[in-house]
Amino acid sequence: MRKNCWLFFVLIVFVQTSLWAQKITVNAHLDSTVMWIGNQAHLSFEISQKPNQKVILPLFSDTINGGLQIVEPPKNDTVKSANGHILVTQKYVITAFQDSLHYIPPFPFVIDGDTVWSKSLSLKVVQPFKVDTASNSLADIKPVLDPKFDWVGFFVNALLVLLVVALLVLGFILYRKYIQNKPVFEKTIPVEVLPAHIIALSQLDRIKNEKAWQQGRIKEYHTDLTDVIREYIERNFDIKSMEMTSEEILEHLHSLRSTQKSAYQVLKQILQLADLVKFAKWNPAPDEHESSLTNAYLFVNETKIEEVKPLEEVKTEELKTTKEA
Repeated sequence: MRKNCWLFFVLIVFVQTSLWAQKITVNAHLDSTVMWIGNQAHLSFEISQKPNQKVILPLFSDTINGGLQIVEPPKNDTVKSANGHILVTQKYVITAFQDSLHYIPPFPFVIDGDTVWSKSLSLKVVQPFKVDTASNSLADIKPVLDPKFDWVGFFVNALLVLLVVALLVLGFILYRKYIQNKPVFEKTIPVEVLPAHIIALSQLDRIKNEKAWQQGRIKEYHTDLTDVIREYIERNFDIKSMEMTSEEILEHLHSLRSTQKSAYQVLKQILQLADLVKFAKWNPAPDEHESSLTNAYLFVNETKIEEVKPLEEVKTEELKTTKEA
C-alpha cells in the first residue's frame, strides 16, 4: 500500500513537471504610466520560452486599443537566459492624441493549444495646455521646436567660402602675372576734362585747316561749323542745343542780347546762314564763309567761362615750367 502511494506521488510530480516545462511566461509593461498628449511611450511584451517552442503572438494593425496608435512597426529582441530558456522581447512605440486614461487589456499568447494572457495596463494621457473650446482656430499640440544654432556648421561654411575666394584671387594674380604678363593691379590715369571753349576752339582750328568750302563742300562746311557751336553751347550754357532748332537756341540765349549783344548777333548770323545753305540750298559768297568761321571764334571767346585756379596751383605750375626749361 505504501509502495503504491509513493508511485502515485511520483507520477503526479512528473506530470506537473512536464506541464510546467511546456508553459511559457508573459510579462507586459510600459516605460511610463503618464504621458503628455502627442508624446510617445514604449509598450513591451516579454515572453520566456524554450528555444524550440513556437509561440503565436497577438497581431495589431495600427492601434493597440482604441486611442493608442502604433507609431513604428514592432521590434523583436531575443536574449538567452541562464536556465536555458530564451527571453523574447516585442516592443511597440505608441502615442495618443486624446487626454484620457487608456486601458490596455490582457492579450493572448498561444503555444500548443495552451493560452497565456498578459497582464492589463493603463496609460494616462494628459493635455498640458489649456484649450479654448470657444475658439474655432487650430492650435499646435506641442510648441514649435526652436533648434539651436549650428555654430560649428556656420564656421565650416564660412571657412569654405573664404577658401574659395582666396583660390579665385590667387588664380587671378597668376593669370595676370604669368599668362598675360601684365601688372596685377593697373593704375587708373585720371582723364582730364577740358573746358568747353578749349574743345570748341580746337574743333574750329580743324575746320579752318580742312578748307571744306574751298573744295566745294559748302553744306558739309556749315553743318560741321554749327555742330561745333551747338556742342559748345550745350557744355557752356547747359542747354540741349543739339536737339533744338536755330530759333529755339536763340530764344534760350535771349539774355545775351542785353549782356553780350555782339556775341548774340554773330551767333544769329552763323545759324541763319547755315539754315539757308542746308535747307534753301543757298550758295553764299566767299566772304560769308569766312565771316561765319570768324564769328564762331568770336562767339566762343566772348562767352567762354575760364576756370580760376587757386594761387598755390598757379605757383606750382609756374615752378614746374621753370624746372623743365
